[in-house]
Amino acid sequence: MSNKIAKIISGSIAEELEIEVGDNLISINGTEIKDIIDYKFLMADDYIEVEIEKENGEIWTFEVEKEYQEDLGIEFENGIIDEARSCHNKCLFCFIDQLPKGMRKTLYFKDDDSRLSFLQGNFVTLTNMTDADLERIIRYRISPINVSVHTTNAELRKRMLNNRFAGTIYERLEKLAAAGINMNCQIVLCPGYNNGEELIKTVNDLYKLYPSVENVAAVPVAVTKFRKNIKEITLYDAESAKAEIDNVSKFQQKALMEIGTPFIRLADEFYVLSGSEIPDTEFYGDFDQIEDGIGMVRFFRDSITKNLKKINMKGKGSFSLITGVSAYNEILWAAKAIEKRNDRIIMNVHKVINNFFEPTITVAGLLTGQDVMKQIQPDSVLEYIIMPKNMFKSDENIMLDDITAVDLERYFNKKILICDFTGEDLIRLVNEHI
Repeated sequence: MSNKIAKIISGSIAEELEIEVGDNLISINGTEIKDIIDYKFLMADDYIEVEIEKENGEIWTFEVEKEYQEDLGIEFENGIIDEARSCHNKCLFCFIDQLPKGMRKTLYFKDDDSRLSFLQGNFVTLTNMTDADLERIIRYRISPINVSVHTTNAELRKRMLNNRFAGTIYERLEKLAAAGINMNCQIVLCPGYNNGEELIKTVNDLYKLYPSVENVAAVPVAVTKFRKNIKEITLYDAESAKAEIDNVSKFQQKALMEIGTPFIRLADEFYVLSGSEIPDTEFYGDFDQIEDGIGMVRFFRDSITKNLKKINMKGKGSFSLITGVSAYNEILWAAKAIEKRNDRIIMNVHKVINNFFEPTITVAGLLTGQDVMKQIQPDSVLEYIIMPKNMFKSDENIMLDDITAVDLERYFNKKILICDFTGEDLIRLVNEHI
């Protein structure tokens, strides 16, 4: 456990009190700070007593009057202070269990920590929590949390998660809902296990907990060629993806009539794989599930259309866009729209197949640098290379196989521009480099 302070926010209470980087936060209002949830909860008052240990061992105590919910303005070396809790499940769909040996150590850590759910949006199964942990969520009003449900069928969930304690999920969701805790739920769909009728049963169960359960995201299982000693799973194809879209449509129409949202939404991959029309903008509401790949295509299309008029009509330049199989047609459409708007802009689009993990994995976020370099020749790229942000580890510009943006720049001898998934960001980048 480390409460060591790594950063002081300029203009903050901490700066005014002369709290320094390297100091340790010991307690607030006499309560020892064990993790970030303690800190957030205890800070939510207009008067606090703060105990700090200086680097020389001196203990300083401060009495602070502040605005309710106002923060001290500090950041810790360890974001959650305590060690993150690892997952004890052996889910038959776990992507981490399908990684090859020799990748960076952090990729193999499977977190199942409600604190990371609250702070970073990670999904948790709730199997790694005691009743006391659950009561703490309720007492501290930790909300919303993101829950990996997968199925409300107790016996099926035990089998899918390979955990004999996994069957209590619905009772725990009910308890959280009764306490007013908001939840977002995720389902990894595995054909032959929790799809079809089982999916509808799960969705109906979760719907009973609305509005505490605000929405449900369903994504298809992914399988790599490194999958060893794990039960085989059938993957979705065009026909079964279309069947799943049809499977949930009746429920979605019912929910739209009753609560104004479809409640459950399928990942874009289902629509792309089956060749089905992407739902309209209203279907996705505020695009709250976009990080799960829900509505990303629609959001991108809308953003390109809305911002196309911002293209600098006087500039000229050339760009190579790199993407995966599933997004290729959308990126190609956007490139042509930009070229049509300003014919002095040239854009080509490179589709990279995921040979590292498995060609059936088509999302850009799981591509590796080695596949990019093997499939795209340096003499085929234009003046600038644009790559999506989700190909890189957050804030570090490093891909899954430890190849960095700098490595790619050396290989291609071109500048790499990293783009958010929005059309607005793509157009911004283009304007900045023409």
